Amino acid sequence: MYLMRIGAPGAEKPIARIDDGTFVDLSDVVRDFDEAFFGGGGLDRIRLVVAERSAAGQVSSFAGERIGAPIARPHQILCIGLNYRDHAAETGQAVPAEPILFTKSPNTLIGPHDDVRIPRGSTKPDWEVELGIVIGRRTSYLDTVEEGRDAIAGYLVVNDVSERAFQMERGGQWSKGKSAETFNPAGPWLVTPDEIDDVRGLGMWLDVNGVRRQTGNTKTMIFDPYVIVHHLSQFMVLEPGDLINTGTPPGVGMGFTPPIWLQPGDVMELGIDRLGSQRQHVLGPR
Repeated sequence: MYLMRIGAPGAEKPIARIDDGTFVDLSDVVRDFDEAFFGGGGLDRIRLVVAERSAAGQVSSFAGERIGAPIARPHQILCIGLNYRDHAAETGQAVPAEPILFTKSPNTLIGPHDDVRIPRGSTKPDWEVELGIVIGRRTSYLDTVEEGRDAIAGYLVVNDVSERAFQMERGGQWSKGKSAETFNPAGPWLVTPDEIDDVRGLGMWLDVNGVRRQTGNTKTMIFDPYVIVHHLSQFMVLEPGDLINTGTPPGVGMGFTPPIWLQPGDVMELGIDRLGSQRQHVLGPR
């Protein structure tokens, strides 16, 4: 299934995308794609509804509605740093022996085509196309990596927007450079695992103003999604609906010589095979 949320910010309704032009409205079946939905077996509950309504022609046509993030605000956004060898090299940092973890404020989550705003005092805003993981059940102390696979509700495109001066030069706390408002565009869809043959072989890309900056593939991840979920479960309880950003391939702005930073008026476009694409305009500080 391809799950979406459409409508004005704060008033999105849950739907299932059938194709580029049509969807099944699920707002009479579930309140939202949130912790209660994922933790209460919501995916299994709607699967039959989507199939029945689609077969009966009970579908609606898209009419230019805003696309929100495909999940409601999660309990937490967890992020994995330096998870591609060539990205670690371009930043001049060592390949990690185990996943590097930092957090991102949950209120950074926005829709895939919403504007991204540069924060006050910013001098080095940057982009990062990433594979996102949504957790499907309460998860802790998994015994095997294979159990990590079973804990995943789906995958989505995320843009882990970053402010490198805040991240690297303001006391060594990465979260400072990751948590400005609008810094986590997500979607357009949450894609359930049955729709993807191998999540460890998806092409990724990002353009800025029509110029290709990032090209990568999830096959070059150091720690794959199943390893990440298993690893994190040893240190914390993952809640249904939690979002994990799994790292970015090379081509971020800080990796160029000289570095290239986002500017007001820039346009970012990015995508991952099977997971759709995003487009954001960059705005200046408030």
